[in-house]
Amino acid sequence: MYDYYLGGKDNYPADREAAEKIMALGPSRDICVANRRFLGRSVRHAARHGIRQFLDLGTGLPTQDNVHEVAKSVVPDAHVVYVDYDPVVLTHARALRAIDDTTTVVSKDIRRPGEILAHPDVRRLIDFSQPVAVMFVAILHCLTDDEDPWGVVREFTAPLAPGSHLIVSHLTDDAHPEEGAAAREVYEGATAPLVHRSHAAISRFFTGFDLVEPGVTEVHEWRPDDEADRTRPGGEWFYVGVGRKP
Repeated sequence: MYDYYLGGKDNYPADREAAEKIMALGPSRDICVANRRFLGRSVRHAARHGIRQFLDLGTGLPTQDNVHEVAKSVVPDAHVVYVDYDPVVLTHARALRAIDDTTTVVSKDIRRPGEILAHPDVRRLIDFSQPVAVMFVAILHCLTDDEDPWGVVREFTAPLAPGSHLIVSHLTDDAHPEEGAAAREVYEGATAPLVHRSHAAISRFFTGFDLVEPGVTEVHEWRPDDEADRTRPGGEWFYVGVGRKP
């Protein structure tokens, strides 16, 4: 569905049917583009502040401006590990292995942080004694409260060295509760749920981190590159933030 929102071709009739239902509720395509633009801005910010290692959790299908492309445009020797458990995503993402020996894909479920952190490919590319950017971009809203996404984030960030960054984007329906409820009904038939969370709940992910200005904010307000970023419709559907470990 996300690929369809972004104008990609790696989707199925069921994806397109469900996506069209979501798009009828609001500017879904603009929302996804805004989120993708935030990914680029946050990765560039981290790279410019000394981060050379990126752990992208729940990466989704490769598309334009992937993490390794953005990071390497700033730091050519950046190391990037993508993690996902969707077999369709992994089939496409494995092509990334051919890029060079600084980028790889790991087939794991982010709800099992210990398995990911101990994975030999992660250990080969990520030196946890040095700063790392751990990225949860549009993935934590696929975890229910019972799966404790805050605990998942804590497990991933506990071993990080000072100076490491936490990057989060998360759907919310604070501004549109009725449309949010309708969207969740559509996702009842999807492979992953949709859980909108409040500003306070999303801010909890950054416990123990110093928030980078402007803090946890709507996606179009986080350091926009241009007027298009600033005025794109639907920005109120995503809260985003970047934190630095002291």
